[in-house]
Amino acid sequence: MNTVGHLINGEMHTGDDRHQDIVNPSTNKVEGKVALASKATVEEAIAVAQAAYPAWRNTPPIKRARIMFRLKELLEQNADKICELITREHGKVLNDAMGELQRGIENVEYACSVPELLKGEHSKNVGPAIDSWSEFQPLGVCAGITPFNFPAMVPLWMWPMAVACGNTFILKPSERDPSSALLIAQLAQEAGLPAGVLNVVNGDKEAVDTLLSDNRVHAVSFVGSTPIAKYVYETGCSNGKRVQAFGGAKNHAIVMPDADLDNAVSALMGAAYGSCGERCMAISVAVAVGDATADALVEKLKAQIANLKVGDGMDNSNDMGPVVTRAQLEKIEGYIAKGVEEGADLVVDGRGLTVPGFENGNYLGASLFDRVKEGMVIHSDEIFGPVLCVMRVDTMQEAMDIINAHQYGNGTCIFTRDGEAARYFADNILVGMVGVNVPLPVPVAYHSFGGWKQSLFGDLHAYGPDSVRFYSKRKTITQRWPASGVREGAQFTFPSNG
Repeated sequence: MNTVGHLINGEMHTGDDRHQDIVNPSTNKVEGKVALASKATVEEAIAVAQAAYPAWRNTPPIKRARIMFRLKELLEQNADKICELITREHGKVLNDAMGELQRGIENVEYACSVPELLKGEHSKNVGPAIDSWSEFQPLGVCAGITPFNFPAMVPLWMWPMAVACGNTFILKPSERDPSSALLIAQLAQEAGLPAGVLNVVNGDKEAVDTLLSDNRVHAVSFVGSTPIAKYVYETGCSNGKRVQAFGGAKNHAIVMPDADLDNAVSALMGAAYGSCGERCMAISVAVAVGDATADALVEKLKAQIANLKVGDGMDNSNDMGPVVTRAQLEKIEGYIAKGVEEGADLVVDGRGLTVPGFENGNYLGASLFDRVKEGMVIHSDEIFGPVLCVMRVDTMQEAMDIINAHQYGNGTCIFTRDGEAARYFADNILVGMVGVNVPLPVPVAYHSFGGWKQSLFGDLHAYGPDSVRFYSKRKTITQRWPASGVREGAQFTFPSNG
């Protein structure tokens, strides 16, 4: 049986005593094992990254960028293989995996421009014969801890820009679906990344805690659930690290009475049920303004859900694959039962789905609730599954108040034809990423990704311009060369350039 190990100093290591099964969610069959790194293994990776740092730091940015160019080509050439690994270990449909990979490749493309991005600022004669300039210098050893739902894309949010800025990196991917991240790291070596610059350690809490506590690691980026994000942020910061930790979400879409309802329904179907709702940007709540809007919305959603095709992710004719684990399946089913108990109207029940030929898979159909209220657990919690809740309000302001009061502020959108309403919504909603007739407003690679409130711990967002700031530190240099032979007396007043 295949064992997925660690990539340390350019070599594979599988010698750890602890292992975890890698399970295909379509069949629940064990297809391999992943080694879980001990504290000593992680410390070895940190030492390797620290040793590789001085030479990599002094590698010209243009040479680092050329490696990113070659990596982009290798990712495109190996896309089918990478996506097959994603689907076998996570379950999402191959087309969805390809979309994930493409968004990751776009971040590699952005990292190719690092010579321009690292250019500082220069001012001549800020004072008499005094010049001043700033530059962005790398931090040292950095680390990334990534989730199961985007095993290829989220790592590509992190380490390409980190190493392009001159840092070395340790990636700890999800132990549930580690193979695609490991393959991509091997492709980076093939592209010319020196051994030790990028290391991959698979593991659980022991590996995470080692990365958070070791003082040789200077920055940590994390994506996952809010309780763990808060733990990562507080632990990392208490150990003197720069930390960005992305947590959970409960993304709302407002559907206005003037919306193009057919387009809104089609958009909501993909946003709520794509990848079985296992996306931090999934729309899980539709807030309909007016009962007439809500009635029409629910009927149209119900009709489209009836046509959803659920099955093995290797078949691109399917709309949804399985959820990632049996435990996740049972958790989602528990939320559905709780919604019924709390009095929401379960319009479509996705529980009890059996896929012929995959009877043991983690399959769940799309579920739809109507008349969901604030205070219900299915509204307050992130379900992370194919469950869409419809809420009913009388005005847009009521809808915005619901969104603004929620603990999460990751993404949101509004469906409307009214430009004034859209502008007011975008300006006043307390959410980090906002769409207007765009249900999944995930920023492109040359902007930055991040939510507000309990969806993000830290000041800087992921990828884009913020990633350059996160993975570098500004140094400002002020320089003067006095004229030859000139002697100057001591000055005891604070220096002024006036």
